[in-house]
Amino acid sequence: MAATFRSQKVAQRLAASSTLRSTARPFHTSTRKTLPISCILCQLWPSRAGPSNSAFISISPRALPHSRRAFTTTSCVSTNQSTEPSAAETPPTIPNAPNTTTYYTMFPKTLPAGAPPSSPFTVDLPTLRREFLSLQNTLHPDKYPPGPTKRTAETLSATVNEAYRTLCDPLLRAQYILRQFHGIDVTAEDGSGASAPLDPELLMEVMDVQEAIEEVGEGPEAEERIAEMKKENGERVSGCVKALAEAFDKGDVEWARGECIRLKFWVSVAEGLREWEPGMGGIRLIH
Repeated sequence: MAATFRSQKVAQRLAASSTLRSTARPFHTSTRKTLPISCILCQLWPSRAGPSNSAFISISPRALPHSRRAFTTTSCVSTNQSTEPSAAETPPTIPNAPNTTTYYTMFPKTLPAGAPPSSPFTVDLPTLRREFLSLQNTLHPDKYPPGPTKRTAETLSATVNEAYRTLCDPLLRAQYILRQFHGIDVTAEDGSGASAPLDPELLMEVMDVQEAIEEVGEGPEAEERIAEMKKENGERVSGCVKALAEAFDKGDVEWARGECIRLKFWVSVAEGLREWEPGMGGIRLIH
């Protein structure tokens, strides 16, 4: 009787176990068919693995490892590019190239102290020319083969040319000093560079000279008159250059600005007188 009861209990447990396995097996089988693998987002957030996220569920077993390898390779390339620049990005250097910080630093032998008032406004032109020729001998583009170094030499040579031309001319030199070291551009439309009104006496004097040139006729007398006016204007230019040098040497920027404007007018008159021809009338002043 007891054996019969135990046999019935065992039979019931086996039947229950068989029923549980038979009901669970289709679930696992179905899961394997519909969800062969889940992506990393589905693993972290299981609630995302629903019908609206079928794109994540359809990833094949081979796709995920492949995409991960590709991502890792791209990251390595990007890191190498940012930390190890190629040799082509390194600018070429020219042996004994000048310091191009300012026009004054390009000629350390002639202007060792730099711009005024550290050094005189007046420049030793013969010494400046010798240093200029020495620099051009170093930077001449024909000394270098075609390529980045040659292009660098061409750029440096053009910069040295411009610096030499500026420092040789008192007006260009004064304009450069005011603009580079004091932020004053006397080539502005108002001629002041500091929004200050022009000197009325200077304007009247320049207009008188211009009217005198317009009244000059033709013939030998006209040419003699123009020659006299050239001499008078040359004295004005010399006086302005002398006053300009004194102003810069004393560090008086406002005085230097005014003299630079005056010099610009007289240089314009000198150019007009140099281009004058009989019968041409007046001259056009650049101010």
